[in-house]
Amino acid sequence: MIVHHVLSIDVVDRSVDPNTGIIRTERILGCKQKAPGWIVRLFGGSEDAYVREVSFVDPATQTATITSVNLSLSQFATCYESIRYTPSPDGRTTFAQTAEIQARVALWRSAADKLENWLVQRFEQNAQLGKLGFTDVLRQLWETREQRTAQQS
Repeated sequence: MIVHHVLSIDVVDRSVDPNTGIIRTERILGCKQKAPGWIVRLFGGSEDAYVREVSFVDPATQTATITSVNLSLSQFATCYESIRYTPSPDGRTTFAQTAEIQARVALWRSAADKLENWLVQRFEQNAQLGKLGFTDVLRQLWETREQRTAQQS
């Protein structure tokens, strides 16, 4: 998911599977993203971008899986992203991330190649920021948990 400045987060659906306890959340993220002028001139669009995100949190296995796909300009290019957080035996969290970026502009192959390259660069830049942000959230949750445990002792 290529996100610069998240402006809105709308929860479309949230449910808990009564048999497994898995929490499923579907959200639409609205963000501002500066696109190069040549992309705006060639494909149209604006700095406003929207992304659909679906997450699954499994309390039994302590895993979280997040998938996302762009909604804006999806007729020209798509970015499918998958992130998975799983516990590792050493007490740490394992992070795995994949992305598939595909331009759909067959008539203008050179423009499609440039668009794909730009999307890959943006994805790489933002992937690290997203990982750091989520790691910070996990760290804060862990510290809160440790503080509560210490207070109960």
